[in-house]
Amino acid sequence: MIIDCHGHYTTAPVALGAFRDDQLARLADRGRPEPRLAGISDDAIRESIEGTQLRLLRERGGDLMIFSPRASGMAHHVPDPATARAWAQVSNDLVHRVVELFPRHFAAVCQLPQTPNGSLDESIAELRRCVEEMGFVGCNLNPDPSGGHWTAKPLTDEYWFPLYEAMIELDVPAMIHVSESCNPNFHALGAHYLNADTTAFMQLLQGDLFGRFPALRFVIPHGGGAVPYHWGRYRGLADRLGRPPLAEHVMRNVFFDTCVYHQAGIDLLHRVIDIDNILFASEMFGAVRGVDPETGHHWDDTKRYVDNLDLPDEARAKVLEGNARRVYPRLDARLRAAGL
Repeated sequence: MIIDCHGHYTTAPVALGAFRDDQLARLADRGRPEPRLAGISDDAIRESIEGTQLRLLRERGGDLMIFSPRASGMAHHVPDPATARAWAQVSNDLVHRVVELFPRHFAAVCQLPQTPNGSLDESIAELRRCVEEMGFVGCNLNPDPSGGHWTAKPLTDEYWFPLYEAMIELDVPAMIHVSESCNPNFHALGAHYLNADTTAFMQLLQGDLFGRFPALRFVIPHGGGAVPYHWGRYRGLADRLGRPPLAEHVMRNVFFDTCVYHQAGIDLLHRVIDIDNILFASEMFGAVRGVDPETGHHWDDTKRYVDNLDLPDEARAKVLEGNARRVYPRLDARLRAAGL
């Protein structure tokens, strides 16, 4: 089985976007009625998936995608908690419907209703609802709800601990994933996302989060941002700051995905990062769409890059399946129950 650990519902029916527009309009004018999501039929969901993510998943040899709401659409910078709660619930419910319609091909990860410096109570409640009531296997965690201004506490701060405790109790990991950028200095896809991946790793290096929470698991997407390219810098900084070697201090709990869109990048990732810490992913129909003119292949056809690696069969199986099942034990349990 080939598991893609990083997919977003970027092709959701237009009614979802209309609901969000109504939410934002009501924030500007409280006299407007409470927005309601227009009816979305199962056929509309099938149409949005069968010709996009599911088609490419099959064409590229994949079997199952770990699927969540559109990352840039989470929009955690909007400060109203009630709006964030309703938006997360509607988005997560729609992803759940995708999984119900295509249970052999999708598993759900939830959006949390975060707000800048807001309480995490609603996020914990939504995580529990999604995992316990709808069978979600993880969550996306935004370390910068401000949208590029970085007003949040570091991931090692006690502010986050109640959420971590819930994640451990539920035995689910979080993918560290920011949303849109509100800072004109940081292009969302080319700067903000990769900045966040790199920043999150450095925060974890500086602290001792996993000494307190040894069962906590994070997936840092987009190949770990700049981390693999500067692995020597981070090893040196750990030594300079009096931290243990990265292999025991961070990498027992942190994993990188393969959303790196050229062969040299995938080659570097596998030369630098231990095979047990790499999860296959593509983020298809995501940030980097279209065809690479140098190769004639789609940028986000990342399985092609992995296939080109000279990996032993056991290592390849870990990257394409085994590591995801280990990091997402609720997914593994679901697949075992289905005989997979």
